[in-house]
Amino acid sequence: MPRGISLHIGLNAIDPKHYQGWDDVLQACELDAKDMAAIANSRGFKSTQLLTKQATRDAVLKGIGAAARSLAGGDIFFLSYSGHGGQLPDQNGDEPDGLDETWCLFDGELVDDELNDQLANFKSGVRILVLSDSCHSGTVLKMALMAAPETKAKGTVYRAMPGEVAQRTYLAHQKFYDKILKNPKLANAEDRVKASATLISGCQDNQLSSDGTFNGLFTGTLKTVWNGGKFKGNYEQFHHAIAVKMPSDQTPNLFKVGAPNPKFDDQVPFAIEDGRAKSR
Repeated sequence: MPRGISLHIGLNAIDPKHYQGWDDVLQACELDAKDMAAIANSRGFKSTQLLTKQATRDAVLKGIGAAARSLAGGDIFFLSYSGHGGQLPDQNGDEPDGLDETWCLFDGELVDDELNDQLANFKSGVRILVLSDSCHSGTVLKMALMAAPETKAKGTVYRAMPGEVAQRTYLAHQKFYDKILKNPKLANAEDRVKASATLISGCQDNQLSSDGTFNGLFTGTLKTVWNGGKFKGNYEQFHHAIAVKMPSDQTPNLFKVGAPNPKFDDQVPFAIEDGRAKSR
């Protein structure tokens, strides 16, 4: 029988010591993670949550690594992230825009090259589902992040790391980040992904994801469409049903990395079945 493992990351805050005094507190990211874990549990996944202070670089990398070692072809890994998105200067020449993209974890940023390097450790035939409710998340598995605008507008709180904060954080920890950013083994890591990874993001690369009271806008809309498991379409239909309920300035994206897997594409979302179970 195929197995499912899931990891759910939600940060309402980050350590201002690392981010040079910046601590743009969010409200609903922990609730996002808890709700995604509840969906995973309802489908039979073995789930883990990492909330705010627990969501360190080491904990996230260990969690993904443990899943990669455990899962085999036909199994599925479900990874969700809710929090701020950031950026660092590309140092290994694999980014056309000169920027590497990051998830802002509690004690430091996780670079997209590192995430793709972790995904490359999953065995052929493993399915990977990533949900990212963060700003500029359209192709967060390897995205081209545009300069982050102001993180607040018209009373809305967005999950974006301001450019000046990104600069200060990098310069304060340049030796640490350059060891990652200049590592040639991490360049173009997405080309080494043998598994089949599907991302449904909170927005496009040039958009912002809104925070909320009980959920981020994307996560809350996803829950409405999922409707407690009553949704019976496939991943493309799931993405479309979410997108049509979202405002024009926050459009979820569907993005794929790794080996094509039409059977995975045609499954009901969050299904642990190995790809032969088609949508109804």
